[in-house]
Amino acid sequence: MPAYWIAHVTVTDAEAYRRYAELATAAIAAHGGRFLARSGRYVQLEGRDRARNVLAEFPDLEAAETCYRSQAYQAALAHARDAAERDLVIVEGLAP
Repeated sequence: MPAYWIAHVTVTDAEAYRRYAELATAAIAAHGGRFLARSGRYVQLEGRDRARNVLAEFPDLEAAETCYRSQAYQAALAHARDAAERDLVIVEGLAP
């Protein structure tokens, strides 16, 4: 079953976060991930509002978690740690 990264982000340093995004995109693709939504229009209905919302699909939960823990993604994440406030969760999808 597919799995999804759901991220809600407030960017505090645009240049550092741009570098994160470049490196993270390559790491995600290397683990079979693809973006379904990335900072498009949104409507905040409940909870904390964050201007950047990202949805990435992976082949399965294991691939999504392996990507997050990979050396390539962790190197990318080093650029985001002080450049954004982030919430990230991996959710397993439903069977087709």
